[in-house]
Amino acid sequence: MKNLLSEPAQPDHASVAAQLRHTLHAHAHRYYVLDDPSVPDAEYDRLFQALQAIEAQHPELVTPDSPTQRVGGRALDAFTSVRHAVPMLSIRTETDTQATGAQNFDARVRRELGLDDSAPPVDYVAEPKFDGLAMSLRYERGVLVQAATRGDGEMGEDVTQNIRTIGQIPLRLPASAPDVLEVRGEVYMRRDDFEALNEKQRERGQKTFVNTRNAAAGAVRQLDPAIAAQRPLSFFAYGLGEITPPEASGPVFATHFEMLKTLESWGFPVSSLVKVAQGATELIAYYQAVGQQRDSLGFDIDGVVYKVNSLALQRRMGFLTREPRWAVAHKFPAQEQFTTVLGIDVQVGRTGKLTPVARLKPVFVGGVTVTNATLHNLFELRRKRVRVGDTAIVRRAGDVIPEVVGIVQTLRPHYVPNFLMPRQCPICGSAVVREKLEVNHRCTGGLFCAAQRKQAVLHFAQRRAVEIEGFGEKLVDQLIDRNVVKVLPDLYRLGLRAQAELQSLTLDALAEKLTDEEKAALAKETLIALDRMATVSAQKVLDAIEKSKHTTLPRFLFGLGIRHVGEATAKELARHFGQLDAIMDATVEQLLEVSDVGPIVALSLRTFFDQAHNREVVEQLRACGVTWQEGPPAPVAPKPLTGKTFVITGTLPTLGRDEAKDLIEAAGGKVAGSVSKKTTFVVAGAEAGSKLDKAQALGIAVLDEAGLKELLNEHS
Repeated sequence: MKNLLSEPAQPDHASVAAQLRHTLHAHAHRYYVLDDPSVPDAEYDRLFQALQAIEAQHPELVTPDSPTQRVGGRALDAFTSVRHAVPMLSIRTETDTQATGAQNFDARVRRELGLDDSAPPVDYVAEPKFDGLAMSLRYERGVLVQAATRGDGEMGEDVTQNIRTIGQIPLRLPASAPDVLEVRGEVYMRRDDFEALNEKQRERGQKTFVNTRNAAAGAVRQLDPAIAAQRPLSFFAYGLGEITPPEASGPVFATHFEMLKTLESWGFPVSSLVKVAQGATELIAYYQAVGQQRDSLGFDIDGVVYKVNSLALQRRMGFLTREPRWAVAHKFPAQEQFTTVLGIDVQVGRTGKLTPVARLKPVFVGGVTVTNATLHNLFELRRKRVRVGDTAIVRRAGDVIPEVVGIVQTLRPHYVPNFLMPRQCPICGSAVVREKLEVNHRCTGGLFCAAQRKQAVLHFAQRRAVEIEGFGEKLVDQLIDRNVVKVLPDLYRLGLRAQAELQSLTLDALAEKLTDEEKAALAKETLIALDRMATVSAQKVLDAIEKSKHTTLPRFLFGLGIRHVGEATAKELARHFGQLDAIMDATVEQLLEVSDVGPIVALSLRTFFDQAHNREVVEQLRACGVTWQEGPPAPVAPKPLTGKTFVITGTLPTLGRDEAKDLIEAAGGKVAGSVSKKTTFVVAGAEAGSKLDKAQALGIAVLDEAGLKELLNEHS
């Protein structure tokens, strides 16, 4: 049996560690800041783990700027206070959301500088106003030594451990950077990361975050850096604090824009939206342009910031109390508004999930008129205490679905009972269930429910189920949208009308590839040729449907889309019972006798087959000629690999991944998707990646294809 666990010795650990740190910093900058990865993730993981191994053997080689220190350190009891060497002052806010807001600022600047109407326009830098948390990063001799929140401007909190987890923030600067450098910027959370985080919170039944700013602030103020690392944060640089030696003997910046470009060259992310603008006219144009882009950005902004570009003029203008005279924040209209909840409806998704949706009195928010807003699930609805008649706070940012983030309870007009989820699906009438420890309610009528039609057909037709070749998502959408297919048995009832529909769909798809000029120039012969191609293509689909009638019991059972019944479970059910009718009629106790079937799976099977319409769909499929081989229940005998868990990673020389999986499962083994302490073997091929690295770190036996075959032959 072949084993891949061999590691070459490292002759000079210090120099190798230094080179690995340098390489990893370069790769991280390309990945996090430039969004242009230079190596695959697996290669980065391999280098990272190589550095981890050296540092574990030689702790004296660990440096503060090592990539391994991004997530490290014990949980704190409390944050310590930090005095800012240069105060972090706030910027005056211009709440006039019209063009006059920019005009007023420009007029004030010109008055302060003593410029008359004949003087040229003032040079400004215009930047987005990020909706996050202001942060000061202190570097000494090029190494990040401290990160502090703004606090009251004079005193902040030391959050260095958590800020190290942000991949965009460099841990070491190039030699050209000053001995002491404080970089000011904004820690924020991207919208996609925010939505993913909230979805995880909902799945766990935990509190969700109202907006990206709250989520970012919550992550930064976690006392445990390991928790902070699980909440992805990003960073934009926009200014400087202390710098030593001072600019006179160090970097010389004449303008704010030049300073930002220098920070960018040192590895800091600077927004691509930053622009130089001449006078009020260009400030107005910038405000309007960024406002139009606001909804399509990957992060939240609540306005733009204007700054006098010349640093000499900034010093000349100075400060008014605690605000610079040379800068202003020009706010955008709010993306949160108040409105009334007129009712609460329930939507059924493609997977059967029931989502309560607030029906609202129309309100203009985030650039559109909103009439509905998601409440996500019953637990989220109860936590926010939403009831019909409430005054709700509605938020819409970017492409995010509008949601109710809370209510004004003091404005509730009278007592209104709590909303209750329906017991039957509002679409098909099937039973609605919520499994233990789950937050989502689901319709059980997957094969029958119109809302789940497309998902049911796609799942049934996929390669690992009954396999209907050429049955892609676009074709399924069109067949269902045109009412050609309403339930699964309709696939096997496709007659002359269906062939015409398929032919029309194929012709449409072919025509989509032609320009208008090409269509206009088509000769009659070409149209006939296209029609023939469409006919052939349609016939191929019909032939594939006919071929799929002959399948296996595990494939058919998996294709029914029963919740929690995957391929491996379907195989175990087929092996144990031998016949579909026996599975359909089995009690929960009988189902629990099957290997790989626990209480949740058993209850899911029983719930599915207790629905009369699901049984009817199965019988109709049988009547349409869908067949599989059945046999007596398999004798209960242990298989040689029973109790052993395998993980397959990389590309094997001759076996496909599905083929290798089938061989392992036929011998009684289980194939998992990720490596853990419960894994018995990892089967590794070319470009195995991080799963192989994790196996090596955990001391799990690693096999190549030859080793797997040898193991299978030993027990055959």
